[in-house]
Amino acid sequence: MISGQVTSYIDAAQLLLYLFWGFFFVLVFWLHRESKREGYPLQTDSGETKEGFPGLPPAKVFKLPHGGGTRVVPAPEPEGEPYPLAATPVSPAPGAPLHPTGDPLADAVGPAAYNLRPDEPELDHEGEPKIVPLRVATGHGVNEKDPDPRGRPVIGCDGEVAGTVVDVWIDRPESLVRYLEVESGERRVLLPIFMAGVSASTDHVAVKAIRADQFAGVPGLSNPDHVTLQEEDKITAYYGGGHLYATAERVNPVI
Repeated sequence: MISGQVTSYIDAAQLLLYLFWGFFFVLVFWLHRESKREGYPLQTDSGETKEGFPGLPPAKVFKLPHGGGTRVVPAPEPEGEPYPLAATPVSPAPGAPLHPTGDPLADAVGPAAYNLRPDEPELDHEGEPKIVPLRVATGHGVNEKDPDPRGRPVIGCDGEVAGTVVDVWIDRPESLVRYLEVESGERRVLLPIFMAGVSASTDHVAVKAIRADQFAGVPGLSNPDHVTLQEEDKITAYYGGGHLYATAERVNPVI
């Protein structure tokens, strides 16, 4: 007679259950540690660093595509602040909110904060910049069923004209519009499409994030025909910060 018992107290099914529990614990431990390759160690208001449990994983070298070199993570954190912090805590309590002391849209405070990313464009599978204007992506265009924003005035949240849309920037592999290029004064700046109101029923592009005069401070581009990852973060953060800091009414409490 065949029996699944290893001893009189442990059978094969119970042993497999214990092995599964052990495997599951190791898997969760490994996944949690791998999630700390970027963004750790955490830094408190007092400057103390914390890794938590488990600690940081051992450094690993990743080869970047298209001859982009290598990247090591986790990497040593740069000394000092990544960008000047123009803000002070509203109270001495730990974790107190920060109050901006300069231009909150440009000084990366609160919703206008941005991450430090490589200052180079994201590439497609052919090694070319993914996000480019239509004047570069000549094989693409605006769908005839969609409104073409080119030539339309851009209206800020104050109802004033900020500039004119002169081109559309697309993500070539995804065939999606990512930005509108706005000529504002003597500058050309990018406007994220998801922060622009484009409708067939109106003859303008509406922007609720910032005022018309604040377009003068939108972060610019190092190359007029592509945008880097770092520039994307700065541009999006600028408009995102406008939802809180563009006007005094937005900063003040509702009640």
